[in-house]
Order: sequence, then structure tokens, then C-alpha cells
Amino acid sequence: MHVVFDESNNYMPKPVSNDLECDDLRSILHKNELINIDADDSYAVKEPAISADLPKEWKTPRDLTLDNVIGNIEKGVLTRNSRNNLCETMTFVSQEEPKNLDEALRDRNWILAMQEELNQFALNEVWSLVPRIPEMNIIGTKWIFRNKMDEHGVITRNKARLVAKVYNQEEGIDYDETYAPVARLEVVRLLIAFFCIKGFKLFQMDVNIAFLNGYINEEVFVSQPPGFEDHQHLEHVFKVKKALYGLKQAPRQWYERLSDFLTSQGYDRGTSDKTFFIKRKADDIILVQVYVDDIIFGSNNEELCETFVEIKKSEFEMSMMGELNYFLGLQVKQLKDDIFLNQTKYCKDLLRKFGMDKCKSISTPFSTSYHLDHDIAGNLVDETKYKGLIGSLLYLTASRPDIMFVVCMCSHFQSPSKESHFNASKSILKYLQGTKEFGLWYLGNISLSLTGYPDSDFAGCKIDRKSTSGTCHLLGSSLISWQCKKQACVALSTAEAEYIAARSCYAQTLWLRQ
Repeated sequence: MHVVFDESNNYMPKPVSNDLECDDLRSILHKNELINIDADDSYAVKEPAISADLPKEWKTPRDLTLDNVIGNIEKGVLTRNSRNNLCETMTFVSQEEPKNLDEALRDRNWILAMQEELNQFALNEVWSLVPRIPEMNIIGTKWIFRNKMDEHGVITRNKARLVAKVYNQEEGIDYDETYAPVARLEVVRLLIAFFCIKGFKLFQMDVNIAFLNGYINEEVFVSQPPGFEDHQHLEHVFKVKKALYGLKQAPRQWYERLSDFLTSQGYDRGTSDKTFFIKRKADDIILVQVYVDDIIFGSNNEELCETFVEIKKSEFEMSMMGELNYFLGLQVKQLKDDIFLNQTKYCKDLLRKFGMDKCKSISTPFSTSYHLDHDIAGNLVDETKYKGLIGSLLYLTASRPDIMFVVCMCSHFQSPSKESHFNASKSILKYLQGTKEFGLWYLGNISLSLTGYPDSDFAGCKIDRKSTSGTCHLLGSSLISWQCKKQACVALSTAEAEYIAARSCYAQTLWLRQ
């Protein structure tokens, strides 16, 4: 703790080897003029002039032999000056997300993140500064701060995003069409299972500034970004040329730009899923799945993958993520012949969020004879917290079909929410505590056949006597789709309930075949 460093950089000691001689060490230490060497080879720090006011016990550190040095002595010591020099070339990230703009402006890392975002705006010519006139409908802007994490929960990047306040937009003036297609999770699992069976490797790419690539047709004006106003033109506003994040038409404009580009390169768009693209070249094939700004792809020919990466980088600013291992909260572990799909990180974060990360685990979430009702006499609980818990559990069912039925049962009682309903949902969390590592195992080198199974109970709901349909679909032996849904009408017999479930299963089968 109490060492005085010579930061003049005038002296650079030679590398010290393991068999360093005592005389060599004396010469090195004497050149620094900070160490006194006694005859008995004991080492003591010489008292420099600047340490005159230090407490006496600080001036004579003990046990300064080489045996007590921690780490590799050849790497030297990182001082303040050298650390400041490293800051210019190395990227550091802040571990905390600021709650507002004032906190972000006090952190150098977040200032750099905001500046990086505005540099992308200038590079892509997103907007232009124009004088403000009274007839303009000015849309406000705000900063959103998020820490980007990997599949292990390690913060890898500070992301500052400037978004538009869409509640100021007026239909017919600032926007027209807003619909944009989004890939369903069934398609993602289907693609992963198909690649596993065929033995393809899955790769992932990320568009750095997806929405800023879409052109807009309307005249849209936004205010200057908070904290980065042009002091020479404070009354000016920005006229947007491309789809700014937050604008209602931004997702549609980005998808149209991406779709037009891929089709111009010879890719065919899917018929039932408009976010799926395919290209054939002789006996080779490449499949591409788009989810907003995340793209996964694979092929039996590596040249097609390399060509796809090159054309994408030539048109958009892309980041090649390598092999697919983390996508939409799903952890994908690609082995030699198999693929394991799970949401362990998401499950741990869910338990920690609701204070159940240290609870005792149970073997099953519900008893087979347990049923929920409205519990009219029960105590009310916070509906916002309960709805947040149900929404988080519903997303966890993306890789956990074992909790599908109980989560859907709890979701029927979101308003009003009673204490019994909340306790039932906590039982699901206790079950997850002991099954965080559960997931889906996809096998390779098997037959490519699609199989569906329907089932139903009869009058399973004790409130309205409606039955519940359950279906699942497998590609080979890989489970890719499942659902649990209360039937819309009251079945008068078990046969009628089974037919309703079979009809739902067959509709899903036709869609998956397409």
C-alpha cells in the first residue's frame, strides 16, 4: 500500500529471471535510489522526501523479499501514468446503468457510449439540422441506457440508445403503416433442429444500427439530443432522413430495406414466415432467419456462409458473432452431433429478481389435484408484480415445456390477483430452483420427419367447465413446438374435447410443413 513509484519513465529495468543473482538485484535497486540494502541482504524502503509527513510505522515495510512478491515480476507495475495511457487504447465498461441523464453525464464510459451513438448518426446521415418553424410537429428524444451481457451474465458493453418519444407522433402526418413481421420462436427451434439433423453449423450476426438503415417517406422532425445540443443553434431541430429508434414506422422500414436487399441477392423469402430467407446454388443451400437486428444462418457449404457475411457487411454495419451460442435469451450449445438448448441464465435472473434465488426447491410445481379459482375472499396482492412474474414465466416456456400448463393456469388470474394465486406462482419458482439447468436436447443424424401429438382433458377448469387442449410437435426426435390452451367452447363429451385438440394440432402441423 505504501510504496513510492518513480513515474519519470527514465529507467526501465531489465527482465528479471528466476535465477537472478543477488548482485544484479542490488544494482537494479540502487539505480532507483529507493531501496537500502543492508549487509544481511534485508531490504528496506529508503525514506523519500515526500513521505516526511507519513506515520512512522508506514516508513519501514517488512518482508520485502522476492519470495513475497505476488505475480510475475517481469510484467512490472501498473502505475497511474501507465494506467491513464492504457485508457486511451483499451475499452472499459461501467458496471451500473444510470437512472437518468445527469448520472450518465458524470460517467466517462457512458459519455463515450452516447458519443458513439451520435457518431453512427453522422456516419449514416440519419438527420440534418434545420431551422424550426411554428408549423412543425416536433417529436422529443430521450436516452436509454442498457448494459449488454453475454450468456454468462458478464457485462460486455455499455449501450446508449437515442430514441424518439413516439407519443408525439400523429397518424397520417408522421407515420402511415407500422406493421413489421417478427419471427416466431417455433421457427427458431425448427431451424436449430433442422441444422442439427443435417449437421450444419449455426452462425450469428448482429446489425449494429438496424433501424437507422431504413428510409422513411414522411417528414419527421425531432428535437436535439439532450445533453448534446448545438449551442450555436439551440432553436434548430433535426429533420430525420432515416428511421430513428422509437419511431412507429422504424421496424417496418428496416425490414423492407433488409428484405429488398436479400431478394436482390437471389434469396427467396418464406411463404408462411416472412422473416425466413433461403438460397440454393446447385446442391448447396443456405438458410437465414432474421429477428429484428439478430440474424442466424447456416449452410452445408462454408463458401455460401462467407459470401453471405461479405455481402451483408458491404451493405450494413454488421458484427460477426461467430457460432450461435446466445440468441433471444436462449443459450445454444453446439456439440459435435447434438445441440443443447436452455435458458439457465434467464432462469437465474428470474429467481434473483423475485427474491427466490435462495429458496428450497421442490420436485413438482403443482399437485395433480390442485386447482385455482377466483378466491373472492382472498387478500389482494400487487397486480403489477404478479403480471411481471407471469410474463417472465411465459417467456421461460420457450425452452421449458414442463411448466407450460401450470404457468398458463396462473395466467388466468392476473386481475384481480389474490394471495393464493401469487403463492401458486411462487411454487413454480421453487420448482425452477432445482431445475435451472433443464433444457431441450436435439439429436443429429436422425430421420427428418414431422410428428404431432394432441391431447386434452375434459372439463378440467372448475370455474367454467371448459377443457384444455395440449399439443406438441417433433422434428425427428427434437421437440420444436408445444402449446397449452383453454378451449373456446364447453365440450359436451370427451370425444368432442379430443377433436378440438386434434384440429388445433393439425393446423399447427400444416403451418410447420409450409
